[in-house]
Amino acid sequence: MQPIPESRKVSPFLVFFLIHSIQVGAGVLGFQRIISQVAGYDGWISVILAGITTHIIMFIMYLLLDKGGGDLVDAHALVFGKWLGKLMDFIFVLYFTLLVVTILRTYIEVVQVWMYPRLSTFYFALGFMILAYYIVSGGVRNIAGVAFFGTILPSYLTLTFAFTFPFSDFRNLLPVFDHSFKEIMLATKNMSLTFLGYESILMLYPFIKNAKKSQKYAHWGLFTTTMVYVFIALISFAFFSEKQLAKTVWATLSMWKIVEMPFVERFEYIGIANWCLIILPNVCITLWCASRIMKRTTFLKQRHSVWILSAIVIGTLTFLTNRQQVNFLNTFSGEVGFYINYGYIPLLLLLVLIMKKVKKK
Repeated sequence: MQPIPESRKVSPFLVFFLIHSIQVGAGVLGFQRIISQVAGYDGWISVILAGITTHIIMFIMYLLLDKGGGDLVDAHALVFGKWLGKLMDFIFVLYFTLLVVTILRTYIEVVQVWMYPRLSTFYFALGFMILAYYIVSGGVRNIAGVAFFGTILPSYLTLTFAFTFPFSDFRNLLPVFDHSFKEIMLATKNMSLTFLGYESILMLYPFIKNAKKSQKYAHWGLFTTTMVYVFIALISFAFFSEKQLAKTVWATLSMWKIVEMPFVERFEYIGIANWCLIILPNVCITLWCASRIMKRTTFLKQRHSVWILSAIVIGTLTFLTNRQQVNFLNTFSGEVGFYINYGYIPLLLLLVLIMKKVKKK
């Protein structure tokens, strides 16, 4: 891999915003029902456990990048060689593209259900992907700026959950550990989709100044994300009964319905509109990762790769027309991300360490 010019790199502390922003997406609007179906009100424990596992995987990723001598493409070339390595790279192009489709289609469904039922999936996706192309074509520094503002500007939304306190009963959380260890671990696995995205560090790593020093900021990003999800889970479990939560697909949005202010009647509309700022870095980071891998493994320029991938995303979105398909898409993405993060990445590190020893001998 050719050295990255310093002018194209970002400061280590911006890794905090890159990691945190990509983890907080459409999943935060409705993850409560998914974990409560298995672990009930003990679901908040599953959120903490899932957060802890992300720190372990992030440590493995940084070790992999350090030993692999570059990014994910370099690690694949070291372990599998040129041609088989490119095949593995292509799988990750598909994976990051799948994440773009999942993130954007889930958000479009929220807009269609809560605001504009007749909203065209095609035209919304077209406008959104044009904006994403403009940002991605500016490079990692542009994306880091969007991630920064996508974290800071909508952060006031956390204050709105204070409106639920008068109607909440935190005794719902008792007794703790009311479910079996198996149920809690299954709920932890179900959180995989919500926490996905931090594996983008596998491609962002060469674009970070003093990349090794950025690891602490990556872990702070993971910690902040976990605390946000734990906070929202606790508020949701205190506000909803288990039967209510089982029937509420978008629990976070439902809580916003009780927000009353003198100047706004339906605050959930403001929340959904602001969520576009949160979704934007999600799409930009994953789209950049997919296009970057294509640039490293094919003759295409990255801008051309972005156009091709954007067209694939828009075309795919038009075929996802109902709730069952979107739900399957989310489930499938979660399963794929789970096995990549918790299965393939540790295995790849092991193979890299073996190849390093073999080459030394």
